[in-house]
Amino acid sequence: MSESQNAPDVVATDSATKPLPGSFWLLLGAVGASNLADGVFKVVVPLMAVTLTRDPMLVAGVSVAASLPWLVCSLPVGALVDRLDRRRVMLFANTARCLMVAVLATLGATGLLNIWGLYVCGAAIGIAEVCYDTSSQSILPQIVAAGQLQRANGQLYAVEMIANQFVGLPLGGLLMSVGALVSFGAPAALWLLAVGGLLCIRGGFRVERDEAPKRLFAEIAEGIRFLVRHRVLRTMAVMTGVANLANSAAGAVFVLFAVGATSQMGLTDSQYGLLLGAAAVGSLLGAVLAQSVIKLFGRSRALGLLLLFIAAFIGIPALTTNVWVIGSVWIVAGFGISVWNVIVVSLRQSIVPPVLLGRLNSAYRLLAWGAIPVGGTIGGVLAKVLGLRPLFAVMALVVLLPMLLLPEITEVKLKAAEQAEERQM
Repeated sequence: MSESQNAPDVVATDSATKPLPGSFWLLLGAVGASNLADGVFKVVVPLMAVTLTRDPMLVAGVSVAASLPWLVCSLPVGALVDRLDRRRVMLFANTARCLMVAVLATLGATGLLNIWGLYVCGAAIGIAEVCYDTSSQSILPQIVAAGQLQRANGQLYAVEMIANQFVGLPLGGLLMSVGALVSFGAPAALWLLAVGGLLCIRGGFRVERDEAPKRLFAEIAEGIRFLVRHRVLRTMAVMTGVANLANSAAGAVFVLFAVGATSQMGLTDSQYGLLLGAAAVGSLLGAVLAQSVIKLFGRSRALGLLLLFIAAFIGIPALTTNVWVIGSVWIVAGFGISVWNVIVVSLRQSIVPPVLLGRLNSAYRLLAWGAIPVGGTIGGVLAKVLGLRPLFAVMALVVLLPMLLLPEITEVKLKAAEQAEERQM
């Protein structure tokens, strides 16, 4: 099977103990800067939204607008990622995000920002996120060897968690108290820094093909067919989609539950950022210890246990408003979510042929991440009809439904899927 052009740092051996190549560390730096920007932006946007409106549906709409591109754009973006140089797509995406956040900073500083402007800019930044994330997950097997994927993904997720949640979320809350210009300007500068890191990665990352590209829709269909026919990947996509739907439904309106004098928790902006950062403590531990957890439990049993952690993460606000209890549960849940990501992403990268990886990632995320705007819409409606705490309880039960699919991803079936791909290479 053909590999990428001119990728000098690709490791030829599958040895899991061989040092990771130089290009990986440059990628890691770019990922760190990008995720720090993401973390700040993730806090600033809902906090800005609640200064513009207290309507649950309108607040939830911000999350819907930012995540809707995963439902609308993921398939064509995946096909383009398999045609284009993946590093250049990442460069384009981060440059676009930097420019759009600069627009938000200008609107906020001049007092011209309203909820609809937040929607439009959020959607544009969401499109860039689809391009960046699809490319970043697809480029990793071109940089490290197959045997290094779990270790490389573990380190990537460790940096992502530190930057995005451990530092980015509390920092976003603090910056919000300074003003719109600073709180939106900071992520713009960080995305620009990530662009500099990506420019330092040498080589080309366009996948060579044995045949000329087909029509765009025909190539999209190939990625969809691969996912639909592959029972293990299809099952994991559905499981992740259900979990994301439930988490998005609760998360889209959680800011109303947590922030402000009239909210149930009564947190300030800075306290809200620190609470969101609690999950990052567990996420960091999960990224570092993911391989140990996998060895101890096996991947299939670990995924079942992790669903319980995610249910606790979503449901605990239905039982208490105590910030220490919620924060403690979120630490445990953050550990589980991080291990989940290491397992499913590494498996996907090891099973899917490089020439199909962009399209498969996009089809996978259409199911897994396309559920996020749907969940956000459901959360806004149910919060208005039922109230916030009943919504959290219902969604905690919903996230347990994927446990019914665990017999489809036993350890035997996971290993068989990996061996089948090795025989085709």
